[in-house]
Amino acid sequence: MIWIIISAVLGVVMITMSVVAIHHKKITIAILSAGGVSLIASILYLLLAAPDVALTEAAIGSGLTTFIFFYVLNKIKKHKHVEE
Repeated sequence: MIWIIISAVLGVVMITMSVVAIHHKKITIAILSAGGVSLIASILYLLLAAPDVALTEAAIGSGLTTFIFFYVLNKIKKHKHVEE
């Protein structure tokens, strides 16, 4: 019973963070929200007894993808300053 409640709460938080990621005007908050969605997804995979999928989602989805988004955002900002 407790696992159902935890899963439901995590699902609601995940949906909320995904809406924030889609509709927020600041790109950094949108990137962090998308990373949070991946992190919560990895927790849900762990609750569903799939530790290999959870580890992959945490490493790739939450960690690497967020890092790449921030790296590209930094490159875009530097490129804009060079053009001006």
